[in-house]
Amino acid sequence: MNIYCKFAELNTLINRLMSQNVNEPHLTGLTDQEVLTSRQQHGENLLTPPKRPSIWKLYLEKFQDPVIRVLLVAAVFSLIISIIENEYAETIGIFFAIFLATGIGFYFEYDANKKFDLLNAVGEETPVTVIRNGKIREIPRKDIVVGDIVVLNTGEEIPADGTLLEAVSLQVNESSLTGELMVNKTTDEAHFDDEATYPSNTVMRGTTVTDGHGIMKVERVGDATEIGKVARQATEQNQEQTPLNIQLTKLANLIGKAGFTIAALTFIIFTSKDLYHYLSLNEVNDWHQWMEIARIVLKYFMMAVTLIVVAVPEGLPMSVTLSLALNMRRMLKTNNLVRKMHACETMGAITVICTDKTGTLTQNLMQVYEAKLDESQPNLIAEGIATNSTAFLEEKGENEKPSGVGNPTEIALLLWLNAQGKNYMPLREQAKIVNQLTFSTERKYMATLVDSPIQGKRVLYIKGAPEIVMSKCQLSSQEVTSFNEQLLAYQNKAMRTLGLAYKYIPEGASEDCSELVNEGGLTFLGIFAISDPIRPDVPDAVKKCQSAGISVKIVTGDTPGTATEIARQIGLWKPEDTERNRITGVEFAALSDEEALERVLDLKVMSRARPMDKQRLVQLLQQKGAVVAVTGDGTNDAPALNHAQVGLSMGTGTSVAKEASDITLLDDSFHSIATAVMWGRSLYKNIQRFIVFQLTINVVALLSVLLGAFFGTELPLTVTQMLWVNLIMDTFAAMALASIAPSMDVMNEKPRKRTDFIISPAMRNNIFGVGLGFLVILMGLLVYFKNLPGGMDTRHLTIFFTIFVMLQFWNLFNASVFGTNHSFFKDASHAMGMLGVAAIILVGQLLIVSFGGKVFRTVPLSVEDWIYIIAGTSVVLWLGEIIRGVKRLTKK
Repeated sequence: MNIYCKFAELNTLINRLMSQNVNEPHLTGLTDQEVLTSRQQHGENLLTPPKRPSIWKLYLEKFQDPVIRVLLVAAVFSLIISIIENEYAETIGIFFAIFLATGIGFYFEYDANKKFDLLNAVGEETPVTVIRNGKIREIPRKDIVVGDIVVLNTGEEIPADGTLLEAVSLQVNESSLTGELMVNKTTDEAHFDDEATYPSNTVMRGTTVTDGHGIMKVERVGDATEIGKVARQATEQNQEQTPLNIQLTKLANLIGKAGFTIAALTFIIFTSKDLYHYLSLNEVNDWHQWMEIARIVLKYFMMAVTLIVVAVPEGLPMSVTLSLALNMRRMLKTNNLVRKMHACETMGAITVICTDKTGTLTQNLMQVYEAKLDESQPNLIAEGIATNSTAFLEEKGENEKPSGVGNPTEIALLLWLNAQGKNYMPLREQAKIVNQLTFSTERKYMATLVDSPIQGKRVLYIKGAPEIVMSKCQLSSQEVTSFNEQLLAYQNKAMRTLGLAYKYIPEGASEDCSELVNEGGLTFLGIFAISDPIRPDVPDAVKKCQSAGISVKIVTGDTPGTATEIARQIGLWKPEDTERNRITGVEFAALSDEEALERVLDLKVMSRARPMDKQRLVQLLQQKGAVVAVTGDGTNDAPALNHAQVGLSMGTGTSVAKEASDITLLDDSFHSIATAVMWGRSLYKNIQRFIVFQLTINVVALLSVLLGAFFGTELPLTVTQMLWVNLIMDTFAAMALASIAPSMDVMNEKPRKRTDFIISPAMRNNIFGVGLGFLVILMGLLVYFKNLPGGMDTRHLTIFFTIFVMLQFWNLFNASVFGTNHSFFKDASHAMGMLGVAAIILVGQLLIVSFGGKVFRTVPLSVEDWIYIIAGTSVVLWLGEIIRGVKRLTKK
């Protein structure tokens, strides 16, 4: 039926065109030679796709991680030692850590990009009707050139930017560029809309004809179109660093400085001491003495490298990557397709959300809000809506969003009729249409004359602007006043209103609709209030964001009245708000950067916004220190989506918008944004928990090696042993901590400041407090073993290594509830997940001790040894439980 309608209207237009003087240049179109010349001069009608990084570039980007860079330096030092000593186990371990961490990150981003490309298939082969060589023909959209004459019909996407030569009741959905669902287009200058974002006689690529038909002359194609310029802005490189990256850079610098300083001091002190001792006893006469000196230097250089390896948390980049990757997968289940891995966490740091209106806050579907009708005439109302319309409804599955082809207002009436249990198609097919006058912006009404099988009479149906329709009806002044009051109430809520009327036409009367309407004497049937309703879950989601300290701003191409009303409905616009809290795009562009900076944080609504206004708003907010997320589905949103810290596009949005974004909301819902914020904040907490766990290990290991050297023992921990702790054990710990479910409690906290260091004072106290406790135990062990009759042997060093691991093992349970006063056993599923990981770590340690041999410098321990070690070190967990229990009691 839709196809029939489309071709019927197209046929009418073609016949009209061909009946005119085809010698007029705009109706003959270009010749084949002119097409080739134009294509050479102005290019093809293709948007340059954004340059995707190659697979190698995508992989090498992972090496920009600051912790990975520190690890690379440690690897180089370790390689030098390995070449000299001819022992490569440690170096292989470090390089394995680097490639594992970078490989995981690369795989998950590459996988997300592949999923995204599937989601984003774009067809440039869409057929377009043009006039060339005086004949009408269909060509693919990509073959359109400047100067082409294009026939536009209802339901078609406009293929390029151009100027209208003819427009009959033409209405265009510009929501992909301006956010407006219905814009009237005309070639009559007297009816131009001065407030429109684009002139009334121009149409833009990527917008859609919703009603009527027209003819356009193509002025710009490809990248020169408005959509092309916006797409180019959307692919500019954004230099804004993510909050997590800033924090990890700080952390890497701190660890790097601490590790290198301690390593350098150790190397200088010990080398100087041994060299002084050697030189005071020996004279340097030949190369044998020089070799001995080289051995002393090499011994302590190796120790310094060990300290650096121990200081750098090799597991940290992988654990962060693993946490982000797990979150990417889990967020997909909550309708967030994450394309850029760090966007997972950045969502938790955002302080401002700049949201589009159409399709994000609203349903992007015009619907009848309320109908004030003459209920005694249901059949006339139903037949009037069905016949006096050029729109069609599309058949959809059970849970699919209803939609139609044609004027959005007419689709809304058909959907309303459907909801009343009446099918418009039989009504339309049974009634014989005698004459029809389509809607135009000049007349502001549509009329259809039908032979009605229901009434058994000829009936004239009219619908249009209520004030025009009422002026043609027999209404008392009291009725007119009552309807006008109702209309004003609807218009104050930024709704569109429509009046319906009918008139019985006697036999032999005129069949001209315009003449019959102008005679007057119609019977008024009532009014419809039509709006694009807000999504039901939006007010609650906005409230959640506000309670989480996040400011929400609406940026739309719609009118100030509509934008403010939507802001009021979602709980954003309050009675105390003033003009300072809203602005139009033109007014915003007129402000200097200083004036705009002073006002951006107070703005709640920006209406009539153009693409560059939205981008400027984002950049000014960032200058104010805000972490900005931008939502949008249209091409007009792409530059801002790209320049924000997090760009959130809609699953049903344009390909340009999706390409510029970091996360695609598959269900188009603002509610998913609040969920993403909760995930992001919980993820940051989990990363902090891991850092507490990891750095406690590193502090203990670093000081153990350092103090062990002062005690004059062999290195208490080898590089290989540290890599087991820092890599394999930490990988499982990272999986366990990353899998802790997000908590809604985080939405009651204020966003963290960008300047806040990732290691909070509470974390610092925990790391050093627990670390020093462990150190006292371990140093006590070293002194005890050294004073035994046999002195320190491999068995004692194996016990030392196992106790070191088991202390960290029990501390993992405490780290999993760090930042709360909860007992580890409070959440059974959380406890079971952690116990599973703990079992893997325990088995791993058992295998290394039993079969590690020379590589790990271990010997097998007896069952009795294991029972004593596990039971003795478990005190760490019970002590943590007691401390948290006391805190809970004191809080009560």
